[in-house]
Amino acid sequence: MSDAAQPTAAEVRAAAEAVKTALDRHLAAVERRSGEDDPAVYDAFNQLAAAAEAYDELLYDRYDEVTPFEIPDAEDSLPPYTGPEEPNALSVLIRRDYAVAEPQRLMAQARRVEAADDEGAGVASSGTVHGALGLLFGEFEPDEIASRHKEFGLEEGDSTLWVTAADEAADPGEWLEAPFEQADPQRVVCRFDVSAVFDDEFDDGLDDDEDDGGDRDDEAGDGGVPELEEDLDTDLDEETDEDLDTDEDLDEDLDPRGDEDDDRDQDGERARL
Repeated sequence: MSDAAQPTAAEVRAAAEAVKTALDRHLAAVERRSGEDDPAVYDAFNQLAAAAEAYDELLYDRYDEVTPFEIPDAEDSLPPYTGPEEPNALSVLIRRDYAVAEPQRLMAQARRVEAADDEGAGVASSGTVHGALGLLFGEFEPDEIASRHKEFGLEEGDSTLWVTAADEAADPGEWLEAPFEQADPQRVVCRFDVSAVFDDEFDDGLDDDEDDGGDRDDEAGDGGVPELEEDLDTDLDEETDEDLDTDEDLDEDLDPRGDEDDDRDQDGERARL
């Protein structure tokens, strides 16, 4: 950044004063809050976050320093719930993102659907990605496409599901022209997000463990598995030999008695059971 674009020391000082003022306002709102989801506390929180973020940026641009505070993104949290305590109706809003990773696979699947549909014979809608998407999403449920997305040449992106509360159920056809226009974040009862961002954060925490595991694998690879197989083979051979010896001993133990019985029969003595 050039010297001309850098903020002045006075601007940094003013931003620091704004943080102090926002901090006092937030504390005052918390002290007199009317409930757990007080809108005044929510507004004061957002003002404090904005002031702190502005100060952090100016401080870095001017002095190449940062604050020890991590400002949460406003999109990461929902505003306080203002809907009915006992909703009489619900709306479920779902968004799933996909990338068309393999267009040829996508169109091939659409051709199979088209070939199985007698009414679609000769339409050739599967010849384009646009037409193939229309065929597949018209044939399969969204949940099935989500579970089989690789078969359709799609690659999953982020997804989210919002369960929103309503005072009463909408009339048939009431919102079809603008289905997502009335998505009010303050009426969200719960939401569920799926993103590769969460997987990346989890994987970063496992890098050290994976490295340690790799060392252990290398140590075992020096002879751990072959040695185990040799031990198993040796044990099996020993057990087999012992079984054979035991069988022979058993035969020997049984044979003398059998011979004696035969001799007794030959001498004319009646064998007893």
